[in-house]
Amino acid sequence: MAKTEQYFAGAFRGKQVLVTGASMGIGLAVAKGFARAGATLAILAENEAIHDAAREIAADSTAPAQVFQCDISDPAAVRAALGRLDKIDVLANIAGYQPMTPILDPAEKVDDDFRRVMDVNVNGTWYVTREAVKKMGRGGKIVFTSSIWGKTAVANFAGYVASKHATIGLMRALAAELGPKGINVNAVCPGWVDTEGALWTVRIEAGQAGKPVDEYLGQITAGQPIPGFMAPEALVPIYLFLASTLADDIVGQAYNVDRGSFLG
Repeated sequence: MAKTEQYFAGAFRGKQVLVTGASMGIGLAVAKGFARAGATLAILAENEAIHDAAREIAADSTAPAQVFQCDISDPAAVRAALGRLDKIDVLANIAGYQPMTPILDPAEKVDDDFRRVMDVNVNGTWYVTREAVKKMGRGGKIVFTSSIWGKTAVANFAGYVASKHATIGLMRALAAELGPKGINVNAVCPGWVDTEGALWTVRIEAGQAGKPVDEYLGQITAGQPIPGFMAPEALVPIYLFLASTLADDIVGQAYNVDRGSFLG
C-alpha cells in the first residue's frame, strides 16, 4: 500500500467518489485507497457492515465517508440513495453476489439464486450506473468489476459466470456511448482474491472434490505464474489508476489482475 499512497497521494482531492460493495473485501480495500488519496468518499452496500466499514475508513485515513445502505437491485432505493449526492466524479462498481447455480440441481433455490445474481451483478450495476451518470460530467470515470470468469468459465457457477460476461458487455457498450461525453468506462477482472466470497467458493469446491481446503486452495492456484491468493489490497492500484487522469486515454478495456491465472 505504501507504493499506492506514494503514486496517488492527493490525486483525488476535490473528487466525489462512490464505491459500491464497500462493506468488505475488495470494495472496502478500494474505498480505503480512495480515502487515502484524498477523495470525498461515499460508500454503499446492502448489509449493516457498511457502517462498520465507514468507521474503519475514517480511522484509517481520518476522512469520513458518506454511507448508503441499500439493495442495488431496487432501483427506487438506488435513486433515493444517490439523490443525496450533488455530483459523482468516479464510480467504482464493486458490489456483487457469487452463489453456486448447478443446472442439474433440482432445488428451486438454484433458480432463486440465478435470478438474484443477475439482479445484483447486472441489473443492480445498471441501476447504480444509470443514476451516477446523471451527476457525472466530462472527466468522469466509471470502473466496473467483472472477473477472470467473465472471460472464461467454470462448472456450477453459470449464473455468476454469465453475470460477469454481461458486465464486460455492459462496460463496452457504455464505453462507446459515454466516451464522446468525456466519461471513461473500463473494468477490472480479478482472479483469486482472499475474500469471504472466494473462500466460500473454495470450501464448497474442496468438499465436492473430497480434499482438505488448504490442499485444494494450493491446487487451484499452483498453475498460476505467481501462485497463491492475492490480498484485496492488491486490487487497489488498478482501480485508482483507471479512475485517475492517467487513464484519460483508456476506454472500453477489461484488465486482468490475477497473477496470470487466465492468460487471455
